[in-house]
Amino acid sequence: MARGGQGLARVAVVVRAGAAPLWWLGVCAAGVGLIIPGLTGRRIGVYAGAALFLVAAAVVAAARRRRYRALARGAARAGRYDVLQDRAVTARTWRRGHRWWLLLGFLAALGANAAVPVAGGLLLAGCGAGLRLKAAWLGRLERAQEELLWVRVDWLARGGRPAGRTVKAYRGTGIAAGDAAPGGARRRTAVPGAAHRRTAALV
Repeated sequence: MARGGQGLARVAVVVRAGAAPLWWLGVCAAGVGLIIPGLTGRRIGVYAGAALFLVAAAVVAAARRRRYRALARGAARAGRYDVLQDRAVTARTWRRGHRWWLLLGFLAALGANAAVPVAGGLLLAGCGAGLRLKAAWLGRLERAQEELLWVRVDWLARGGRPAGRTVKAYRGTGIAAGDAAPGGARRRTAVPGAAHRRTAALV
């Protein structure tokens, strides 16, 4: 980056990036399970899957919240030459980097239908739902602080987790920065002048 600036990705967008793929892959795998009797039968599989869905959603949504809060409290103001990455670019980069894990998870959920139909797919979908809930929680945190949270792109490249060991600190910007609303969703109304290479100092 020019003059010492860093590429920054929205924390909530990174968290949210895996929600849709996990949800839809899980739903597809569960749908296949509905037509396969399996060893336990569909009824037991559906009940087991519903329990796994709820547990997975709760665990994923609650995981590492203390770490997120600590990083959010210590967030420094983004610099003048820091570059804010587009929401679509952040999501696409995450999904490309995790495509093989997503594929393996889907194949595992499909294979589980032979033993406990539907359960594996609902477990996968529960993980996706948990990520969506965590992104929503981050959105509430951002609104409370009136500050959007960003993480350096090069730190994400080392592990892909926005609250992992490679992430030392977050950066903060005004609530109107970038093209994603608090929580990582697409903004319903465009922010005048927002663009891919807009620097944090302008927002």
